[in-house]
Amino acid sequence: MYRIGVDVGGTFTDLVLVHGESGRTIFHKVPSTPHDPSEAIHRGVVELMADNRLDPAQIRHIGHGTTVATNLVIERKGARCALITTRGFRDILDIGRQTRPHNFDYGVRKPEPLAPRRWRKEVRERIEASGAVLEPLNEDDVRRAAEELKADGVESIAICYLHAYRNHTHEQRTRDIVREILPDAYICLSSEVLPEFREYERFSTTVLNAKVGPRMESYLANFLARIKEAGVPQEPYTIHSNGGLMSVEAVRRFPVKTCLSGPAAGVVGAATMGRVIGYPNLVTFDVGGTSTDVSLIANGQAMFSASRNVAGYPVKTPMVDIHVIGAGGGSLTWMDDAGSLKVGPESAGAVPGPVGYGRGGQQPTITDAQISLHRLNPESVLDGKMPIYADAAKQALRTQVADKLGLSVEAAAEGIIRIANANMSRAIRAVSTERGHDLSNFALMAFGGAGPLHALGVARECGIPTVIVPQEPGNMCARGILLTDISFDFVVSDISLVSAETWPRVLARFDELKGAAAAWLDEEQVPDAQRRYVSQIDARYVGQNFEVQVPVEGLDEAALTRFTADFHEAHRREYGYDVPSRPIEIINCRMKAVGTIAKAPLAPLDATGDNQPRGHRDIWFGDGHGWLSSPVYHRSSLTPGARVDGPAVIEEMSSTTVLEPGHAMTVDAYGNLIINLA
Repeated sequence: MYRIGVDVGGTFTDLVLVHGESGRTIFHKVPSTPHDPSEAIHRGVVELMADNRLDPAQIRHIGHGTTVATNLVIERKGARCALITTRGFRDILDIGRQTRPHNFDYGVRKPEPLAPRRWRKEVRERIEASGAVLEPLNEDDVRRAAEELKADGVESIAICYLHAYRNHTHEQRTRDIVREILPDAYICLSSEVLPEFREYERFSTTVLNAKVGPRMESYLANFLARIKEAGVPQEPYTIHSNGGLMSVEAVRRFPVKTCLSGPAAGVVGAATMGRVIGYPNLVTFDVGGTSTDVSLIANGQAMFSASRNVAGYPVKTPMVDIHVIGAGGGSLTWMDDAGSLKVGPESAGAVPGPVGYGRGGQQPTITDAQISLHRLNPESVLDGKMPIYADAAKQALRTQVADKLGLSVEAAAEGIIRIANANMSRAIRAVSTERGHDLSNFALMAFGGAGPLHALGVARECGIPTVIVPQEPGNMCARGILLTDISFDFVVSDISLVSAETWPRVLARFDELKGAAAAWLDEEQVPDAQRRYVSQIDARYVGQNFEVQVPVEGLDEAALTRFTADFHEAHRREYGYDVPSRPIEIINCRMKAVGTIAKAPLAPLDATGDNQPRGHRDIWFGDGHGWLSSPVYHRSSLTPGARVDGPAVIEEMSSTTVLEPGHAMTVDAYGNLIINLA
């Protein structure tokens, strides 16, 4: 039995094949096909099976991560989207929270709502915060709105009524009426996408779900067809933003939950690896072709967030807490109006790509800087499968950067890398030191195709003492997909003071959530023995605006005392203080339904290499060292316990690790490269 993990990135599509019993792992990588990501997936799966002489029937599981939903929002390429809402609330997407995206830059504007104002229709209805009907739904208003949207060629509709999280009957009846008039439209309800209070975030999340829904359906149809064409009998799963897997049908209904699909998988994989090798405190550092994703893992557990912005739009759904910046190997270099050198956030992507890839790119990128300094192989990458055009990369750097700044090519390339490292370091501090964590107690786990190229410089700038580079770091996200379970989050808002009188109602809410969670696991065909339920309460002190999340175990009367103590501790950890005498207010009850799936074990490295370099090349290590002749190792030649002293380069199919002068690296039992900067 074999399992395949696939991560679709902006530049490359990464695949991992794992033998279910032994844990033997095989890595593969193909260029991404942005016009239709399923093409690259099909090609990679077919090549992986052919290279290993596998029959498709031997593939028992496929999980994949995708950035399709995120890219649709970023590029504004989603469907023609409309909103039907309560009379008086059509402009809530414009009003929002009345906060500026940047307090001191009046040139930075909020993005336009995904549903244009002319397609935001109001109907007469009103439900109170208690759930009681104040004004019945006016069905004539609904029909009139649907007819107008049909005439305008609208493809998807978000139905969002005030307080629908407490009573969804009006939204459901509206859906039935709209379906009669627009049978082919993609329709989603706020009471299903996000049944929580705070109407702006609920409306924004639901509209975003509607915006990407039709295109996501098309992508999933192509994806399923390609998997079937490859002969694989198993229907694939998709990882979503909370680090769990969802079926294709669930993704069709809630595509907004996949906005951090691929990056979440990398964090899951890193957390699992860290627990096994004895590094429970990690900063994950995932540098791809387009972006850098960083996250914090404390005591073996990833950090989670209940909300974040995607391309400027609030999205409220449980997700791994990942900070994303526009800095990757394909990030373009450019000059601002003052003649200063800038790097990113725009990227060359897979097409045309960096100049050194020879696919038509004309503007130099971070990758071109790495090629020019020979830190990246100036002849070929991907184990020789992809040629590199170093002279073209150097010429682009010379004419577009070095000559304009009066620098040598080496100085210009090093400047580009330093700027990128500074941007990446700021992202790391945003998830660590700015939240009270001491980075000297953490290790940096570097992955993604470009992560190990930047790891030492970034770790040094952030004061992180240890760098860990896993096997085939460019495929870490694909590997992480095979280390996670099926899961889905359920939530209900129930604003109430914590007391012995109200606690039974809270327990009743969790009973309702467990019923919904069990029904979902039934749909996913998860056996009872493989089911698990994780409960949590969002709570705050009375008078506060924001909540802290508190895990709840043992849902019974005695749980009240435990919850109260745990809330004070969580508040103290989050804000630095607690007020035991102040009343506590519950906002949301949450439950995660988990269906555990069989996972291949993390297998120790079975290597028979000679620990010898396969050659040498000159590499630029800054003005302090200049060009140094450095041994070049292929990672497959390094066995557990091997030590390499810098300067040196370790190359593998998916990535390159640069070891600077004065640093040493050892290989652990699982094939990870451990670099101690201290």
